[in-house]
Amino acid sequence: MSYDRYLAICNPLRYTSIMTYTYCVILATICWVVGLAIALIYSLTISVLTFCPPNIIDHLFCDLVPLVELACSNTYTNIVKYILSFPVLLIPITIIITSYINIIVTILRFPSNISKQKAFSTCSAHLIVVTMFFFTILIVYIFPKGEQTSNSNKLVSLLYTVFTPFINPIIYSLRNKEIKKSVQELTNKC
Repeated sequence: MSYDRYLAICNPLRYTSIMTYTYCVILATICWVVGLAIALIYSLTISVLTFCPPNIIDHLFCDLVPLVELACSNTYTNIVKYILSFPVLLIPITIIITSYINIIVTILRFPSNISKQKAFSTCSAHLIVVTMFFFTILIVYIFPKGEQTSNSNKLVSLLYTVFTPFINPIIYSLRNKEIKKSVQELTNKC
């Protein structure tokens, strides 16, 4: 999305020639293949672990971190987790930050304030969702667990697994004028 916004704002005349249907399919395929490969690596490394009783995960779902905490055997999975987490998180974050820096620089060069406001509003929804998602992911998987309690880890995990996908359509639909009008009429009735 950030690359799409970058092309639309920074290279508007070349957008349709660059962002073709084939290119979109290639980008989506790369995302799927990388995601499935990482899930497969995690699944294979966890499948060789042995677990001590009680085999009860103190979490809302079967996530990697609480599952590794239950393991009795050598938890080399932690090493795999950290080795994979850095590029998996840092590559997309780098692309997003680079895209948005270029977008902001381009927007600030716009002559009219109306154009600036419209361009910023186009990017704001995506930036809010991405920031929420990556910030919570970084807290759970990258930052040290020393100060985090089990309950706070559950809450943060809930944010990136439930709240972010839930709020994503709401944020994007509120940019639609018809939905804004319906929401205003609904709130005026109450």
